[in-house]
Amino acid sequence: MTINCKGQLIDLTTPKVMGILNVTPNSFYDGGMYKSNSEMLTKVGKMLHEGATFIDVGAYSSKPSAEYVSEEEELQRIIPIINLILEYYPEALLSVDTFRSEVAKVCIENGAAMINDISAGNLDDNMLETIAKCNVPYIMMHMRGTPETMQKMTSYEDIVKEILFYFSEKVARARSFGINDLIIDPGFGFAKTLDQNYEVLQKMELFDILELPLLAGFSRKSMIYKTLNSTADEALNGTTVLNSIALIKGAKILRVHDVKEAMECVDLYNKINKL
Repeated sequence: MTINCKGQLIDLTTPKVMGILNVTPNSFYDGGMYKSNSEMLTKVGKMLHEGATFIDVGAYSSKPSAEYVSEEEELQRIIPIINLILEYYPEALLSVDTFRSEVAKVCIENGAAMINDISAGNLDDNMLETIAKCNVPYIMMHMRGTPETMQKMTSYEDIVKEILFYFSEKVARARSFGINDLIIDPGFGFAKTLDQNYEVLQKMELFDILELPLLAGFSRKSMIYKTLNSTADEALNGTTVLNSIALIKGAKILRVHDVKEAMECVDLYNKINKL
């Protein structure tokens, strides 16, 4: 199970870690954390040193209360960051978290290696054509509606069955455009109640039927800290627990704020599997 990132074949039979770099002022956990380019580059260097294979850069918060950001502003935020990171870390594989095809296109032209789309193409009709033309890996997440409306769209008869059907349709459509490297993300925290998030995790091995790499993103989310009556700042241990379960259930990429701890999960998982 491999994906091609800028001519480099990434073997996902061994799980990989994706470090999160939010350059938004209002993300739920690390929004506005970086006061200077130096601080941001230090964070990127730390994540790469700790073992991150990918860095996922986002310039538009997907939390329900986030303010609208224009396409122009999203590009103004993210392009200088991509250029700066690749100037200092030219081998870094950057994923861009966007649902806009024009943002995706410009970011790829500036060196991004893959696109991470929370809407799987639902919010921009040109996204799949753009991905196909640019020939980069594409992460497709499950979500209903938009970040503003998704928490009102949590009625399912059989949530896992419906997510599987969603992905079967999305994958077929992506394949029709000639997109080769697809990664699926069940979308923990998106259009799901707290209990539904845990049901999806409990049954996550059922996604193996799609025969695609699976990305899991729980990092410091409310499904953890609301269950534990804590806060996002206190949710690292809970994140580590769910990352461990996700690996056992078949996750191939862990998307996290805390790379060192996620890499330790992967290393211990690999140790068990080699015995």
